[in-house]
Amino acid sequence: MQRKGLKTVATALAALGALGTTQAARADAPAALVAAARAEGQLTVIALPHDWCGYGEVIAGFKAKYGIKINELNPDAGSGDEVEAIRANKDNKGPQAPDVIDVGLSFGPQAKDAGLLQPYKVSTWKSIPDSAKDAAGYWYGDYYGVLSFEVNTDLVSKVPADWSDLLKPQYKNAVALAGDPRTANQAIQGVFAAGLSQAHGKAPAAAAGLKYFSALNKAGNFVPVIGKAASLAQGTTPIIVRWDYNALADRDTLKGNPKIAVVVPKTGVVAGVYVQGISAYAPHPNAAKLWMEYLYSDEGQVGWLKGYCHPIRFNDLAHRGKVPAALLAKLPAAANYTHAVFPTLEQQEAYKAVITKQWDQVVGTNVK
Repeated sequence: MQRKGLKTVATALAALGALGTTQAARADAPAALVAAARAEGQLTVIALPHDWCGYGEVIAGFKAKYGIKINELNPDAGSGDEVEAIRANKDNKGPQAPDVIDVGLSFGPQAKDAGLLQPYKVSTWKSIPDSAKDAAGYWYGDYYGVLSFEVNTDLVSKVPADWSDLLKPQYKNAVALAGDPRTANQAIQGVFAAGLSQAHGKAPAAAAGLKYFSALNKAGNFVPVIGKAASLAQGTTPIIVRWDYNALADRDTLKGNPKIAVVVPKTGVVAGVYVQGISAYAPHPNAAKLWMEYLYSDEGQVGWLKGYCHPIRFNDLAHRGKVPAALLAKLPAAANYTHAVFPTLEQQEAYKAVITKQWDQVVGTNVK
């Protein structure tokens, strides 16, 4: 995958802004839907760690507002695992069947094509950019961020500034991905971002990314452990390639123990959109729809922003003065964000196929 054709953050955000912003968000979900959801009594989610994108507060807010229990499955699952959970439990109405999923952009159409999602358009549908949603409502963008380096500066004396730095001997046994690159969207995007940096538009970035991680592994710098806040703090993975909102949330949570630097690399800056969808086999379909209404309300969108994620309706919120100034002040300065690219859905599908299928052959290490 070459750099040519990838959208820069400026053009992508311009596209996001090219939509009507006059539609006011509904303050409350339809009463009939609330009643039906409460009758079901439960919502089952999957892959929503509380330190991801402010989900802890978002989940608490939903429960407090509607009094509906939330069953939380496997918070550390990757996007591929979420889709497979629907497939594996389509005949199961028990607690292991997810009602909703939150997955990387390319996994939305994949799940739709497999008949695993049902359509639903939230009340604020018109303020979601057309480029970030399925026209029929099977999936829709929820938030986005960029890949960054999360660094434990108590252990790493010189903070890396770019992908090429991570290959240096001083970062031996230090660098990890935040997921399995054969199944997890965040890790797949990390491999692609590294390749984008190394290829300089002269070679397919997916292949270049695999070659990069092969070199990183052979140098002894790559740690085949899924990087998390705990492994960062313990020193198992002092540097993690991670979405900026996860890294910034860790910085807050760990409160200086250890000290954390969050670096947007100089090159290979990739922005990723995640999407929501409702399982076609959801045991609690009304609770799932109410969950979507909450997530795409002003309250839910600001909840994600508190977790450092840029909500998909950010431009609409800003236009209507719904973004707290104190919250904006906590967001990182633009800096290298201006170099970010938003891969198209077709490009994501192409490089995901290469990375997931060739990781074992080219890199040859099992991430777990």
